[in-house]
Amino acid sequence: MNYFDFETILKDRLPFVDDLMLSRFKAMDALYRDWNSRINVISRKDMDNLYLHHVLHSLAVAGYLETVCGTGLSGKTVLDVGTGGGFPGIPLAVLYPDASFTLCDSIGKKTLVASNVARSLGLENVAVVNDRAENLGRKFDYVVSRAVTSLDKFYPWVKGCFNEGILYLKGGDVAEEISRLMGTFRLPKGSVHPWRIDSWVNDPFYEEKLVIFIENFCK
Repeated sequence: MNYFDFETILKDRLPFVDDLMLSRFKAMDALYRDWNSRINVISRKDMDNLYLHHVLHSLAVAGYLETVCGTGLSGKTVLDVGTGGGFPGIPLAVLYPDASFTLCDSIGKKTLVASNVARSLGLENVAVVNDRAENLGRKFDYVVSRAVTSLDKFYPWVKGCFNEGILYLKGGDVAEEISRLMGTFRLPKGSVHPWRIDSWVNDPFYEEKLVIFIENFCK
């Protein structure tokens, strides 16, 4: 998928995108190629799949919220845990300029890439932190992440850090993992919502990929 294929899908799936957003999405290709040649945050074999495997995948979070929940991240505070080079946080920050994003990763060279890409894109709604989520000591409306570990290991890192819920990008058969999460942390029935991304974008890459929404049942 090249940028123009991505733009066509984006305009169809998220029709509120404007010219500034599109120019920032287009600029990502050159920025990530440049930084990735210095600090490898995306597999070099995968750079030609930037828009399909990374940018559009990140925006599936918005796809879930907009199409299933009838809302987005506008006006919300969002913590991206294990952001790496800025996914899913940076694409979401482009799409929701009036939301506030904190991108967190414990590996300094990755946050260097994320902070420089955000700065180059002119994203004033992004702060990048080189730390662990457990150390931040504040609450956000949402936590987002791309499969940094299993759900039952991830949940205690961010438990108590969110008001609305967790939006977790993950692939494969997650039934056992969700069952383990719910049993370990006594999450009530109906609080975990898996959503197939291929219901939003019909591409073989997304066939087993999910957005998993974990509600905050204590709010």
